[in-house]
Amino acid sequence: AWIAAADGSPVWVNAAWLSAVGCTSLDEAAGRAASFDKGADALASEAANLGQVRTAQRWITFEGRRRALAITAQPLDGGGVGVWTEDVTELEEIREALKRNVEAHDETLNHIADAVAIFSQTKKLMFHNTAFAEMWGLEPAWLAERPAHGEVLDRLRQRRRLPETADYTKWKAAELDRYERLDSTPDDLWSLPDGRTLRVVRQPHPMGGVVLLFSDITGELKLKAQYNALIQVQQATLDKLNDAVAVFGSDGRLRLHNEAFERFWNVTGPQLEVAHDFEGVVELCVPRLHDMGFWRELKGRVADTDPQARAPMSGEVKTSDSRIVVYQSRPLPDGATLIAFADVTDARKLESALADRSAALAEAERLKRDFVGNVSYELRTPLTTIIGYSELLERSGDGLSERGRGHAAAVRAAATQLARSIDDVLDMAQIDADEMALDLEDVDVAELLTEAADRWAREAEQVKVAIKLEHPQDIGLIRGDVKRLAQTLDHLTENAIRQTPPDGVVTLSARRALGEIQLQVSDTGRGIPFHVQAHIFDRFIGRERGGPGLGLALVKALVELHGGWVALESEPGAGATFTCHLPEAAQGAAGHPEFGF
Repeated sequence: AWIAAADGSPVWVNAAWLSAVGCTSLDEAAGRAASFDKGADALASEAANLGQVRTAQRWITFEGRRRALAITAQPLDGGGVGVWTEDVTELEEIREALKRNVEAHDETLNHIADAVAIFSQTKKLMFHNTAFAEMWGLEPAWLAERPAHGEVLDRLRQRRRLPETADYTKWKAAELDRYERLDSTPDDLWSLPDGRTLRVVRQPHPMGGVVLLFSDITGELKLKAQYNALIQVQQATLDKLNDAVAVFGSDGRLRLHNEAFERFWNVTGPQLEVAHDFEGVVELCVPRLHDMGFWRELKGRVADTDPQARAPMSGEVKTSDSRIVVYQSRPLPDGATLIAFADVTDARKLESALADRSAALAEAERLKRDFVGNVSYELRTPLTTIIGYSELLERSGDGLSERGRGHAAAVRAAATQLARSIDDVLDMAQIDADEMALDLEDVDVAELLTEAADRWAREAEQVKVAIKLEHPQDIGLIRGDVKRLAQTLDHLTENAIRQTPPDGVVTLSARRALGEIQLQVSDTGRGIPFHVQAHIFDRFIGRERGGPGLGLALVKALVELHGGWVALESEPGAGATFTCHLPEAAQGAAGHPEFGF
């Protein structure tokens, strides 16, 4: 404290003033022109000139510390101005800290997604965050005017942003009456006309008034509904499965199971609820599966925290009631583990029965092939004798009558046909057993057709049928088995000659197109009925056309062995055309298998 003259200079000071300026007397201070604070001196001069008390607050550094001082300058009756100070540093620091806390609090509230509004005891809006203005679509300038709570409700009702109520006045009064309650009220849900659902939290403010928090939980409710629906669908789906399924959490607790799980292990839902964890479930299942090593390994898949230990596992076990059970475990993304059990006892019995049946069929097929082969070879010996003696009789000259030689020729023809039929049966059996291999070589197509025509020229001449050849001069070569290709043409040519009336024509032709060679045998015979064409290449269907019933089936098999296919074009009464589509080079798999290595 000190007394200052009209110009603000001190004329009397106390010890605290001298200590503050670092002097021992006023004279020393005057000699050094020391001053406590220039602002305080100016305040004293102003009080003297105006004749009024003046106050100010100044931050001054003395005694090594920055202090906040409240300075008062009052004119004295005897002249001069009395000046004194009060240290308000602690109060100002508290005020500054409070201000910073309030600003930080407001800034924090402005960054949260929930809308926050604080109303004072007088029901005026003291504070609102940015989310509040955005949620309700209210103008920031209007909110800055600090409207009353009732005014805010009225504006929201005008814009249809409040819950629909039959009596708005009563509803508004109930909202405003909450200021009278000192305790917090339960959360409330508002369903707005625009489809939003808000959670409203009301809390009494420590400084009086009410704090309102509005959370838009529309998406949360939608997700919850979708989640519940998903869980119900999941449970219903699991219940429809025949496999027994259970889901265990990473803590070993049973989270989910289906009805098949209860039936599979002969347990009930209440028993599983009491068991609730893996160990308890195992106790219920052990009477049907005694292998504790299996259960310990399965527990490791459920409860072990090591990701490698939770790798999928599957296998088979046998239960005490002689069931064969297939099990598997699968880790789920949320850390849970799915375990499924399936009873495959009947399937294994069926597989065993099918395996036995397959073995029996294979053995029967082998016996059939052996039988056909043995019988065919046994028939060849007498047929060779018959053919030899019939040829001898034909050449006996005058020793046999013309009629007898005719009978001998018929016997020879029939025996030859029977020998060829036996060869066809053997070839077909060899193909069925996947034992026929092609001897691949370069085959001259023109020569192949010419030789086939020469082989059948005599028989064609006997029935007055002409054989005609058609092919380009540069038809070239084809890669294939010449014996099997000749056999194919022989069957088709023989078939055509037999179906062609006298003075008819059988045409053997070939042409090259799109990487393949097409061998055709056409006749001008009676054609093939439409109902027969669909099955013409089936075995024994050919009997209706006068053959052994296996020739066309063998043709199809031989062509397919070369990697090709056979087509038929025919109309009843207009002849028939068989076309063999053969690749220029037979497929590798069709040749000797060992050559593919």
